[in-house]
Amino acid sequence: MDQRIGSSSQPLKGEPVKGAGFDPAFIPGITAPATEPEPEPSDAKPTAETEADAEDAKPATPEPAEASAGPASADSADGGPEKEPEEESAPEDGAPVFEASDRRARFAADHRGVRLRLDEEDCEFHWDEIAAVETESARFGKRFTITVHTPDRRWYPIEIEATSRSRFKEWESQLDAVLDAYFEEA
Repeated sequence: MDQRIGSSSQPLKGEPVKGAGFDPAFIPGITAPATEPEPEPSDAKPTAETEADAEDAKPATPEPAEASAGPASADSADGGPEKEPEEESAPEDGAPVFEASDRRARFAADHRGVRLRLDEEDCEFHWDEIAAVETESARFGKRFTITVHTPDRRWYPIEIEATSRSRFKEWESQLDAVLDAYFEEA
């Protein structure tokens, strides 16, 4: 008696492979894989009830697109990103803030969270999105590495070139003060 697992007459069906090999714009952790919309079944015929509902849902007088757009969409229509008011995000007086930068990279940590910038790329993490912050200084040279770890086991390192090795201790103490004030370990 010949028993086989899975019949060769039935092809295996599984979820299609997704990722950078099939979608060049896919970046793990930043963008979701592109999904194709499912086509509507062509054999579905509209009933009298759905046609009546569709007519009731249409407004009697069409509104111009500009009139329906509120002040929030006016900012995004200009192409500029919507900014939150500075008054709401202002830190308390005497609150610790850490910033370190060089010609290419920038690291900032304050009451809002941590922001990384390398050339033209930005990345921002709120304190609840951070699992750990790790620092490392090179044994030789003047590169100071700060790595932000997230709960989903991803890490984002940034290297900043200091003007001198003596800045490493200063940066360590400033960053520790910010982490002690805002970062809560689970």
